[in-house]
Amino acid sequence: MLFLTIVKSALKSLIANKLRSFLAMLGIIIGVGAVITMLAIGTGAQKDVLSRIQTMGTNRLSVRPGAGRDRGGVRGDDVQTLTVADAQALLALDGVNTVAPVANGNAQLKFLNKNARTRVVGTAITYLSSNNYQMDYGRFFTDTETDRNARVIVLGSEAAESLELTKNDLGGHIKVNGLNFEYIGMLKSKGGDSFFSADNQAIVPYTTAMNIMFGLDYLTGIEIQAKDSKGMKKVEEEIAAELRKRHRITNPNDDDFEVRNQADMIETMSTVTKQFTFLLGGIAFISLLVGGIGIMNIMLVTVTERTREIGIRKAIGARDRDILQQFLLEAMIMSAVGGIIGMAAGIGAAAAIGHFVQDFNPVVSVQSVVLSMSFAAGVGIFFGFYPAWRAAQLNPIECLYYE
Repeated sequence: MLFLTIVKSALKSLIANKLRSFLAMLGIIIGVGAVITMLAIGTGAQKDVLSRIQTMGTNRLSVRPGAGRDRGGVRGDDVQTLTVADAQALLALDGVNTVAPVANGNAQLKFLNKNARTRVVGTAITYLSSNNYQMDYGRFFTDTETDRNARVIVLGSEAAESLELTKNDLGGHIKVNGLNFEYIGMLKSKGGDSFFSADNQAIVPYTTAMNIMFGLDYLTGIEIQAKDSKGMKKVEEEIAAELRKRHRITNPNDDDFEVRNQADMIETMSTVTKQFTFLLGGIAFISLLVGGIGIMNIMLVTVTERTREIGIRKAIGARDRDILQQFLLEAMIMSAVGGIIGMAAGIGAAAAIGHFVQDFNPVVSVQSVVLSMSFAAGVGIFFGFYPAWRAAQLNPIECLYYE
């Protein structure tokens, strides 16, 4: 039997049973669509998280306070281990470009009849460059204002929006925990994640935060910008060595501080989001397997219904190989058509999510499409082989007498 004749016979059989063929393909359609959509969501989430982290700068390090083992092993921003003198000492290191002392806390902001609870960051002018911030309008405070504990405040875009502040309000006064602060500027929007939004913060001089707002004589952190992002590990080691010398620590296990490398954070988040993408893809692949089982069930029923046809074909000269090819081809055609429809549905679903979900863009990659289509083809061959082999092994004489 010629291969072209086998193809025509397979297509004729599928068209003759349109509803059954569609139901068999439905599992593949849903499976391929789910795989493409889920992988697009995972890839989009990964790119979104990494881009938000990278907006803070890849050459950024931060130092956070923490008690060493001999002090109970407790770590947290309320531990008093970092000072302004520490920040000044770190600025002298060769690999360090800028240093910004940080003393932060939460405060209630009020402007006219609007209220907002936000994070207040007390810092220096170098905070802008060390975190890659830019001004949208207005200005940042100066070193002179820092030296004299000036009550000036710069807001992130989200914080300014919650208070309904505009350019026209520059020079006006905002109450921060009941104290009047002059509104001098707003930062450009940078976005954030579910844990921290760079736009929902208020920034004041660190001297003002420490001496007037929170009554602190220690820092809650130190933000550092390295000169070169390629030598981050070396800078991290230099920072740790300098702080150990200043805090008279000989054993690294007793460190009363923690140095965090932005590059390490990016690598960690990349790994986490990749695992999340694999998890979503794995769940979607299960539906493809279910679709393959559906094809096998339909093909087994088809073989039973067409037993007499198989006997006639064998009686007029069809070989076992020809019967095997015909039924296997039917399964593969259903998988292929289902895969194409599923691919279109998956790409469409990803585009719809990107359209209706604000600030999130699923990314459909060529790899995910090729992977899902290849898996769909493999499912068709794997689950279609047994029914095809069973049809090929039927005895032609018994088939002819089958009712």
